[in-house]
Amino acid sequence: MFTFANPNLLFLFVLIPILIFWYFRRNNKRFGTLRYSNLGVVKSVEKFSSKRKYRHLPFVFRLLALSLLILCFARPQSSHTEEEVITEGVDIILALDISSSMLAEDFRPNNRLEAAKQVAKDFIKGRKNDRIGMVVFAAKSFTQCPLTLDYGILLNFIDEVESGMIEDGTAIGMAIANAANRLRYSKAKSKIIILLTDGQNNKGQLDPITAAKVGQAFDIRIYTVGIGKRGTALYPVDDPIFGKRYVQMPVQIDEKTLKEIAKITKGSYYRATDKESLDKIFQEIDQLEKTKIEIKQFARFKELFSTYLFMALGLIVAEVVLTNTKFRKIP
Repeated sequence: MFTFANPNLLFLFVLIPILIFWYFRRNNKRFGTLRYSNLGVVKSVEKFSSKRKYRHLPFVFRLLALSLLILCFARPQSSHTEEEVITEGVDIILALDISSSMLAEDFRPNNRLEAAKQVAKDFIKGRKNDRIGMVVFAAKSFTQCPLTLDYGILLNFIDEVESGMIEDGTAIGMAIANAANRLRYSKAKSKIIILLTDGQNNKGQLDPITAAKVGQAFDIRIYTVGIGKRGTALYPVDDPIFGKRYVQMPVQIDEKTLKEIAKITKGSYYRATDKESLDKIFQEIDQLEKTKIEIKQFARFKELFSTYLFMALGLIVAEVVLTNTKFRKIP
């Protein structure tokens, strides 16, 4: 980027047209000091003289030198701007229930699991500079994807998630413990777990409340989301005789425990009864957990006036030499 340190001095360029006007006005008023009885010879020589064509050259050099000196006074500079981006990111673990009850189809046109996967993917695509990982659980829990900034890989892992990957059941406590272990050594500004489940803890060696206290000890905030409409929901059953059929099953979400988990870790509990409400829940969490981004700008300047100064001095020397040699005037 080209700039001037003293741009106000550029107003001196108004002197240039004034000097041009003065120069030609003075020349038009000048009279010769030598008298000749016959000017014919002088005029014939003057007609073929190359000096006459270039007699204004010293004045042009003087104007150019003055223009370059004005540029020097304004201190032309080239600047190079650099940015340092400092981020205080958020480390996020998605803990997703993949037990068989997540196949209930009360989140039309998809079941609960597919709806949760889609909303989670939209949430991930909207984040920047945050490490995100994923834990899946049923009767047991395992890490589907560790904390990563490669969202493409994470999205692929989410696509691969399906019910039946793990023995059936709901081990909420183990899921929290596994997710907390992934965040244990994190140095992020904020560490959070988003737990999505539609059931009650009935498996695992660790109960949810104890696991929540473990998360609290590591300064982890847990947002719990209960998935499923109230009352009953259609659940697909594979009948060996009649094939696939649907039965009405009661929705049994342990809201009391999920609320307690959120309270212990200073998080929040949400209830999603359809895909639209699940979308809104993730949007709210997205707003609550914003990444802090600080941008520092540095500008480096390089002085350019020396180049113009040497050019101006060269023109002044050339003007002086020409005025006293080739274009020397007879007094």
